[in-house]
Amino acid sequence: MLGKRTIKGRIAFVIAVAALVAFSLLPFAQILSTSLKHQFDWGNPSLIPQKLNLEAYKELMGLTEVQKVEIPAAIQKILDNPNLPQDKKDAIAAKYTANDNLFPFGKYMLNSVIFSVGAAAISLILAVMGAYAISRLRFKGQTVIQRSVLFVYMVGGVLLMVPLYQMAMNAGLASTMWGSAICIFLIYIVQTLPVGMYMLGNYFRGIPFALEEAAMMDGCSRKEAIITVVLPLSLPMLATVFIYCFIIGWNEYLFASVFLKQYPEFHTLPLALQELFVSKNAIWDRIMAASMLTLAPIVVCFLLASRFMKGGQTEGGVKG
Repeated sequence: MLGKRTIKGRIAFVIAVAALVAFSLLPFAQILSTSLKHQFDWGNPSLIPQKLNLEAYKELMGLTEVQKVEIPAAIQKILDNPNLPQDKKDAIAAKYTANDNLFPFGKYMLNSVIFSVGAAAISLILAVMGAYAISRLRFKGQTVIQRSVLFVYMVGGVLLMVPLYQMAMNAGLASTMWGSAICIFLIYIVQTLPVGMYMLGNYFRGIPFALEEAAMMDGCSRKEAIITVVLPLSLPMLATVFIYCFIIGWNEYLFASVFLKQYPEFHTLPLALQELFVSKNAIWDRIMAASMLTLAPIVVCFLLASRFMKGGQTEGGVKG
């Protein structure tokens, strides 16, 4: 009887987990399904498209040719004028190129990659140095710094947005395009650095200091011991921290909407997708395809970094 109950419990547990996973994946399946449907199939509740549609993905990835519309006769006479400079002719002809409905997805993705990867890399480097100092060195105020490093997460981003923007304006950064980009970099670093230091600090404490001492006895300096011993043993946590910082920067919308709103050249994907929703280009398959392509780098990042997500690499490194 006990065995039967155990089997029933296991079956119920598997069903509950499967239901939870299905419930979590259903929105993503709906996004993928809509992105692959034609307009006549949007009202179909089935997740399987009646006819596969890849035009939205081709358009977003720049695989479709730009079509030209017929130029009116009056405009053509202006273009035929030999006295008109060539640059003005090109500017007039460009207005009759049917590219006003194209969404420059590649440019926005490149902006997101630059901001998120750049900020994550800088934050990881600073986090390694700060976490090692907190976990290994002894100095005044160490306990206070260690316990207050996560204080920034006690205040929401909405409350910090106005004072940060005022500080950027007073410093003359928010009034220029490159200054606003620098502000976004700094904000992303400030957002991710504390938790990176906290995670790496706890991980560094788990690495026996005897391994560093052995390296220094072999002639290595402390810096060389960190590079040759600590960092290789910390690859799982380094990958975790980088992924965390990358995802924060990749999905961030609030500060980007404030600092980069007036600079379309630097729009990131979350900001560009919001603009797409309310524009004349708001076509469902295009919106859903852009959403899926925005999710893809995060999924790929986890898949590539999964081989680093393992611990226990220092076990047996020091004999008791």
